[in-house]
Amino acid sequence: MAIFKKHSLKTPDDQKTNAAELTLRQSIYPICLVTVLFFLWGFSYGLLDTLNKHFQNTLGITRSRSSGLQAAYFGAYPLASLGHANWILRHYGYKPVFIWGLCLYGIGALVAWPCLLHRSFGGFCAAIFIIGNGLGALETAANPYITVCGPPRYAEMRINISQAFNGIGTVVAPVLGSYVFFQNTGDDTKSLKTVQWVYLAIACFVFLLAMVFYFSPIPEITDADMAFQAEETHANEDIKPFRKQYRLFHAAFAQFCYTGAQVAVASYFINYVDETRSNTGSSLAAKFLAGAQGAFALGRFAGVGMMRYIRPRLVFLFFLGMCIVFIAPSITQRENTGMSMLYVTLFFESICFPTIVALGMRGLGKYTKRGSGFIVAGVSGGAVVPPLLGAAADANDSTAIAMSVPLAFFVAAFSYAICVNFVPAYRDVADKFATAEVGMVANVSKVQAGMLADGPMGRGDEEKGGAVERENAAAAPEVKEVKY
Repeated sequence: MAIFKKHSLKTPDDQKTNAAELTLRQSIYPICLVTVLFFLWGFSYGLLDTLNKHFQNTLGITRSRSSGLQAAYFGAYPLASLGHANWILRHYGYKPVFIWGLCLYGIGALVAWPCLLHRSFGGFCAAIFIIGNGLGALETAANPYITVCGPPRYAEMRINISQAFNGIGTVVAPVLGSYVFFQNTGDDTKSLKTVQWVYLAIACFVFLLAMVFYFSPIPEITDADMAFQAEETHANEDIKPFRKQYRLFHAAFAQFCYTGAQVAVASYFINYVDETRSNTGSSLAAKFLAGAQGAFALGRFAGVGMMRYIRPRLVFLFFLGMCIVFIAPSITQRENTGMSMLYVTLFFESICFPTIVALGMRGLGKYTKRGSGFIVAGVSGGAVVPPLLGAAADANDSTAIAMSVPLAFFVAAFSYAICVNFVPAYRDVADKFATAEVGMVANVSKVQAGMLADGPMGRGDEEKGGAVERENAAAAPEVKEVKY
């Protein structure tokens, strides 16, 4: 059978394929398959936020110590994105990284099972570290893959739509936590034992998904493809050595600060509501967290809708600015008012992470794979800021006052939003990709020459007899330019 034929997991990185010129229709299948991964790490992240508070209650640990979960989870990201995952990405390609990350995720989920059973917080942190390595590997490949798989002008819209499913995963996890895990058992040991079955199911699912990726003919995008894309958009007219890619390093810094602030707010949301809202326990606060994560997911869809008419960099500037505006009152406000400020903050957090990824990768050309590792490594901010917030909360005996910590990091990340909108060296590169014609018309000659990876989209064009197919205007809407 054809499905059992030998599959190669290595593509020469200096070989140009047609993958950088995929049209919207040709990129649908690989994008949908990779989007499943976004839901997986959203679910894992949302479950972690729920477990944070319940470990405090069940095991009697402090707020700062419970942040060890976030430190283990996000601390693994730079090890993956700058280490093993980035090495595999640069030497073998995207598909092997997807398979590697899923296998690590499954192994970590299996290790978590006995740790939960025996109430071992240290053991569970170790399991989360393995899971973090797996998810870090997936993010190292998935974020840049979604960004470059298809017409460059829709990169920000694509990654925000895919990341919206990440938001859905973060909603599902707290709902399960409040209505299934901790509804009838409260904060006792039995509540933690119920979670073990979820991790066992996750392990089975991700191992199965790894097999699906192995047999799926998704197109491989090489450094040569990205160099071609940058040349076609004239975004690399003055290409510099990697060490001088200052826009990239600024984006990585912004990602570190922003992600740290986002994770800190979500991690201590339950603590905040429990302390500032009357008659609110952990279970009810977890339900409020699910609602806040719902606002986060809704914000992603709203942001994509705005990007249909407004340049993504301007939408990013507005959303990150609103994060600063609305988290500040949560420091002094209490009851429903304070909680609502965090709700609105999570809504505006929504598009920031994926948009930093897309904007930061603009114009990197042959450095795209290497550079994406630095931006994803910025996620390690999630290992730094939550412990700072936890320590501030313990020192002041108030999670509300400690919200000044993520506020400071939001302000630091805002420096990148200002530069990408008002500094020509940043702004011009982003705008050249926003008007690019690459991928808007199927390149028939190269498809017929067999340069496209052996995916279903390549064979489909050949079956049409080589007719040039322009994407339907409804499927590929023109971005209306809003000049600043």
